[in-house]
Amino acid sequence: MMRCLLTFSVLTLCATTAMAQVGPPTSQRTCGANRQLVMKEGAVVLDTGPSTYARYVKNGSECLVDQFPEPAWVPSSNNPQCFIGYRCRDGSDDF
Repeated sequence: MMRCLLTFSVLTLCATTAMAQVGPPTSQRTCGANRQLVMKEGAVVLDTGPSTYARYVKNGSECLVDQFPEPAWVPSSNNPQCFIGYRCRDGSDDF
C-alpha cells in the first residue's frame, strides 16, 4: 500500500511540474524562433495572448484521422502575422 501511494505521489508531482512549464508568449519571440519551435517539436501548445493557448503542428501528420491541417498565424516580436505552421481542424467544422 505504501509503495502504491509513493508511486502515485511521484507521478502526480511529475505531471504537475510538466503542466506548469509554460514558455513566453509568441509575441515575445521572433517569428523564426516560434516557427523553429513548432518544427522541432512537431506539435506544441503556445501562449498567443492573455489566457489564450492553442496547439500548433508542423504538418498534417500531427493531426487526428478526422482532422486536417489549416494554416495558422500568430503575433511575434518582429511580425504581427507570423506563419507558424498549422492548426488541426475537425472535418465537421463549418467555415
